[in-house]
Amino acid sequence: MELFELTIHELHDKLKKKEVSSMEATKSMLARIEAVEPKVNAFITVTADQALKDAAEADKRIADGDMVTLTGIPVALKDIFLTKGIRTTCASRILENFVPPYDATSVARLKARGAVLVGKLNQDEFAMGSSTESSYFGKTSNPWKLDCIPGGSSGGSAAAIAAQEATATLGTDTGGSIRQPASHCGCVGLKPTYGRVSRYGVIAYASSLDQVGPVTRDVTDCAIMLEAVAGYDAKDSTSVDLPVPDYTKALTGEVKGLKIGLPREYYIEGLDPDVQKSMEEAIATYRQMGAQFQEVSLPHTDYAVATYYLVATAEASSNLARYDGARFGHRSEAAQSLLDMYRKSRAEGFGEEVKRRIMLGTYALSSGYYDAYYLKAQKVRTLIMHDFIKAFEQVDVLLTPVAPTPAFRIGEKTSDPLQMYLSDIFTIPVNLAGTCGISVPAGLSRAGLPIGLQLIGKPFGEESILRAAHAFEQNTDWHKRRAAL
Repeated sequence: MELFELTIHELHDKLKKKEVSSMEATKSMLARIEAVEPKVNAFITVTADQALKDAAEADKRIADGDMVTLTGIPVALKDIFLTKGIRTTCASRILENFVPPYDATSVARLKARGAVLVGKLNQDEFAMGSSTESSYFGKTSNPWKLDCIPGGSSGGSAAAIAAQEATATLGTDTGGSIRQPASHCGCVGLKPTYGRVSRYGVIAYASSLDQVGPVTRDVTDCAIMLEAVAGYDAKDSTSVDLPVPDYTKALTGEVKGLKIGLPREYYIEGLDPDVQKSMEEAIATYRQMGAQFQEVSLPHTDYAVATYYLVATAEASSNLARYDGARFGHRSEAAQSLLDMYRKSRAEGFGEEVKRRIMLGTYALSSGYYDAYYLKAQKVRTLIMHDFIKAFEQVDVLLTPVAPTPAFRIGEKTSDPLQMYLSDIFTIPVNLAGTCGISVPAGLSRAGLPIGLQLIGKPFGEESILRAAHAFEQNTDWHKRRAAL
């Protein structure tokens, strides 16, 4: 087995026993990136020189006995995380040459544990999309089938794991942007509870929805990554001051007596037959393990997509006002006046989907429409939150599909934004409610594309969903399947 194929815990054991060095593991990963990147395009920036320096430092730490689980492990980051001295673009022309002066908190936490950064990953521009087709730096392909999308907006994060170009990655999830690409690429992706992981130094899309989370090869790695980045941060006013448990201790493989809810609004007509089959098989697997099932209702599910696209676009309109050509980022050279500079810099710098969402959000916040749209959406959001609270009075976790279909073909939905938006119908409610969810590999379609299973937990119930996900993983082999690149 090649070093680039190992999980975090497998590579950690070899590093600890000094069977391999971080330098060897990093060189193996960089060679893998060079070999498959022309097909996949998962990276915007490969930080080879920095990675080799980090690896040398990690080997020194290991020799000195100063080693934790992530020391010497090659990781990559969605290009939405600020990285000191390393270009951070958010996949947009407007930030094409932006080099941040500091690290995001989650990046600093990985560095403190000795992780090795191999690069910054492709995404939908400003995290606005479900397919990683809107990046200024080109589309990312699904390693399982190169003419299909990897999902979005963290498509590069999931594709890099599926193509074995990083041992683990970090993404962000605003409406399903970790779970949906993880499902489409056959890896594990977790969206933590809002406030569990600091958003400081993460380029903002929709501040009340954005959340940082890991994309990994298995559930154990997911628990390790979550523990590394979770925890209170005074620099993020929405960060919650709760102790961080050792998430790996939750991975008992035992779910006997666990009450699993099946929301009737998620098992609908129009669900792809392959997805339906995978869900039925997953339910049967859990029954064999001793879990109990109960039907529950989330009655306001039908309003989730509309609510999300009012709340998220309104916040995006506000957050993206800072990109005006005056302080940082792209500035138009053709401008004749200050107002002209604002207009032309934004027109040249932003892509079509970002412009669409800024305009939708600006309209929703405008005088005379605020109450009818944004305020109404916030009220419906509260109802959606209460749906989850009520469901969790009856069950421990919810089991749902991640997406209505497996990955679709590149270009298939670009001309119909509404169809694209509906691909996040099962993930969006979790962000609106602010709770946690995980995607775990649960099958393959007839076309050979991965299908993910979503487990949704109570607020700060990451241990429950990790336990349930790990038990499923122990009783199936979907997580061991690899894309044949």
